[in-house]
Amino acid sequence: MRTRVKFCGFTRVDDVRAAAALGVDAIGLIFAAGSPRRIDIALLDQLLAATPLFITPVALFRDNDGDEVERVLCRSSRLVAQFHGQERPAFCAGFNRSWLKAVPMHGIDALALPGFLQSFVASGCSGFVFDSHGGAGSGGSGRTFDWSRVPRDAGAPVVLAGGLNPENVCAAVRQLRPHAVDVASGIESAPGVKDHAKMQRFIEEVSRARTD
Repeated sequence: MRTRVKFCGFTRVDDVRAAAALGVDAIGLIFAAGSPRRIDIALLDQLLAATPLFITPVALFRDNDGDEVERVLCRSSRLVAQFHGQERPAFCAGFNRSWLKAVPMHGIDALALPGFLQSFVASGCSGFVFDSHGGAGSGGSGRTFDWSRVPRDAGAPVVLAGGLNPENVCAAVRQLRPHAVDVASGIESAPGVKDHAKMQRFIEEVSRARTD
């Protein structure tokens, strides 16, 4: 299986174009309050216009109200939703879109994890983003977690996030063979400012792991 790549936290059109040229599979656009990578609707439209047809744009929310989620998603039928906060399964499933749910691996007990996953699978979750944040925290921290805690059968495709960078992503892919890997701070020179050389190295390292 080919491990796909999502670059997250775009704020600049030139960075989206560079990621597309490198062959990224998805780009993440953040609408979570308090994030240094948060964008507005006007910038969303510009970034979507720069995103080629066969790259998936993903809108990331963290406890946004339903009206705001709707305002974002209505800008393009291509947008997939990613929920990063305390959203319940029924809320996530209520927008008639494919959606992902982040799993806070520093904020969930191992015994509670199977039930958590199943509740979202039953509501139609398209995949889980296993990240290193706590239950009330945000992603993009650059912290890793113990990858062995990711279940082999989550009930939906696994996206690995949390502290990935060009130095460790090859090992992560070799260990877990996830459906996708997701990176923000690991390919940046500053929050929301992508380092094109790091982006290229990240893609190369995922490709190297794929050949094993």
